[in-house]
Amino acid sequence: MIGKAGIAAEELLRDAIAQFGPAFAVVTSFQMEGMVLVDMAARISPSVRVLTIDTGRLHQATLEMVAIVERRYGIHVERIHTDPAEISAMTETFRPDLFRDGIPQRMLCCQIRKVRPLEIALRNVGAWASGLRREQAESRRDIPAVEEVDGKLRLRPLADWTRAQVEDYTTRNDVPLHPLYSHGYSTIGCEPCTRANLTGEDQRAGRWWWEADAQKECGIHFSADGKAERTVDILLDQVLSAAK
Repeated sequence: MIGKAGIAAEELLRDAIAQFGPAFAVVTSFQMEGMVLVDMAARISPSVRVLTIDTGRLHQATLEMVAIVERRYGIHVERIHTDPAEISAMTETFRPDLFRDGIPQRMLCCQIRKVRPLEIALRNVGAWASGLRREQAESRRDIPAVEEVDGKLRLRPLADWTRAQVEDYTTRNDVPLHPLYSHGYSTIGCEPCTRANLTGEDQRAGRWWWEADAQKECGIHFSADGKAERTVDILLDQVLSAAK
């Protein structure tokens, strides 16, 4: 039963695949946790859907992971693309690197490049899984393994896993590893918004490192604080009006 207490990651995926079939998907940017889910899900069902968001500003190594995953698991990775009109309106209204101008601008960029494209791609999906773990950040400390959001089940099968468990599964099952991990990255997003970690930094420090005391989330999994959200809504309205 999906959502019962203490359900193991593999069992949660198996139940979701059995219940939703092609209306279930794994959404991943090919980080270690997402690759563990892809590996688990592909063992359960070779036809499982795997979605990834091509923001237009990804590392080349991330784009290359699409072919690696397809060869290894024999599946077609569905690439979610941004809306060209919205991207053009955003960059012309502000600038290509608007994310450097403040948290609302960064959240707007994430809305246009990630959140809105994913929402469209998930219209015919009843349940989807991501690799979030509670240990990754303070903002993720209380995430549930299963929750219903806007009529869809959002699954986090690895919610209570440790980094050591993820690494152990990856090693034991020879799961493909994103090349940037060998260059000191512990989190991988868009190229201009992600850097390698410095010694002693936490796992999310490489994201938007120029922001002080900000929640290091893009908006897909969590919303920003109320003030930032109101500002983002105003900026988003500007962009969408310009894109028409």
